[in-house]
Amino acid sequence: MDFLNAMGGTAGGFFGAVIPFLFVLTVVVFVHEMGHFLVGRWCGVGVHAFSIGFGPELFGFNDRRGTRWKLCAIPLGGYVKFHGDANGASVPDPETLARMSPQERAISFPTQPVGKRAAIVAAGPIANFLLAILLFAGAIWLGGRYELPARVSSVEPNSVAAQAGFKPGDLITAIDGDPVGDFNAMYRTVTGSAGTPLAFTVDRDGKVITIDATPATYEERTPFGRHRIGRLGIRSPAGSEARLVRYGPVDSVVLGVRETYFVVERTFSYLSKLATGRESADQLSGPIGIARVSGEVAKTGGVGGLVGLIALLSVSIGLLNLFPVPLLDGGHLLFYAFEVVRGRPLSERAQEIGFRIGLALVLMLMLFAAWNDILNLGASWRNT
Repeated sequence: MDFLNAMGGTAGGFFGAVIPFLFVLTVVVFVHEMGHFLVGRWCGVGVHAFSIGFGPELFGFNDRRGTRWKLCAIPLGGYVKFHGDANGASVPDPETLARMSPQERAISFPTQPVGKRAAIVAAGPIANFLLAILLFAGAIWLGGRYELPARVSSVEPNSVAAQAGFKPGDLITAIDGDPVGDFNAMYRTVTGSAGTPLAFTVDRDGKVITIDATPATYEERTPFGRHRIGRLGIRSPAGSEARLVRYGPVDSVVLGVRETYFVVERTFSYLSKLATGRESADQLSGPIGIARVSGEVAKTGGVGGLVGLIALLSVSIGLLNLFPVPLLDGGHLLFYAFEVVRGRPLSERAQEIGFRIGLALVLMLMLFAAWNDILNLGASWRNT
C-alpha cells in the first residue's frame, strides 16, 4: 500500500508539474513566434510553417495563404519557417534561392532588405517583452499592490544593520540617492547588492541622517538552485500597516515597464557577477527546473502565480534570444550588423561556421542547465 501511495504521489506530482509547465512555455513560445510571424507577413514575406514544438507533427491545419499551423511532439520551443529558409532557424538555403523565380524571390526572407530582416528577427524578443509588460501591468491594474512603508520594525542582534546603527522606527527614504517607495523596493535593492556598499538616507524622528552599510552575503536554496542574496538584518513593519494602492491604466503600464526592466537588470547583474566569480552557475535552469517551478507556483499561487511566472519567463526568453550567439535571434542581428558595415552579407562559409558554433554553444548550455536541474532535484529529494 505504501508503494502504491508513493507511486500515486509521484504520478500526481509529475502531472501537476507538466501541465502548468506546458501551459506557461506554450504561451511564451507562441507569443515569441507570433512576433516573427506578424512582422514577416507585414513585410510581405511568405510563411511556410508556424510550429509550436519540434519533431513529428501531432496535428495541424493550413490557412488560406498556405501556412501550416502545427503542434509537434517535443514541446520545448517553436519556430516560424519563412519562404527561402532551409530550416526553422532561418538559415538561408542558397540552392533553393538560386532556382527561384523573380516572384518567389520577392517573398523570400533571405532576399529582403537588411532592415526588414532585422525587424522580423527582432520582433520575437520584442513580443516577449511586450507580453511581460502587459501581464505585469494587467495584474497591477486589476489587483492593485499592497505596500508597506520602508520602516524598520526591529533589528536583528549582531547583524549588519545593528553594526551600521539602524534603529527601530527608522524610515528609509532613499538608497544611494534613489528614492525608496516602499519596503519591497528597499528589499529588492538590498537583496541584489550582496557585498556592495550602500548609502541609506534615513528619517529618524524627523531628522534626516545617512547610514552606510554593506549587505552581507546569504545563500538560500530555491527551485532554481542556490541563490546568493544580500541581507541587512532588519524586519518589515507588521502586515497591518500594509495598504492597498490602486493604479490607473497608464500608471500600471509604467509600473509594468519598471517590473520588466527590473528583471532585465537583475539578469545582467547576475551574469556580471557570474563572469567575475561572485555568483554560481547552478542557478541556470532548463526545462526540468522550469517544470518544477511551474508546478509549485500552480499549487501555491494558482492562476495569478502562473501569470507572473509567464511574465518572468517571457522576459528571460526574450533576453536570451537577443544574445549575440549564431542560431539565436541575436546572432542573426549580429550578422546583419556586419552586413550593414561591410555593405554585403558574410560569406556562406562564414555563416555556416557561425551557425555550427552557435548550435554547439546552445546544446552545451542546454546540457549544463539539465545537469543543474538534476542536481537541484536530487538535493530537494534529500531534504524531504
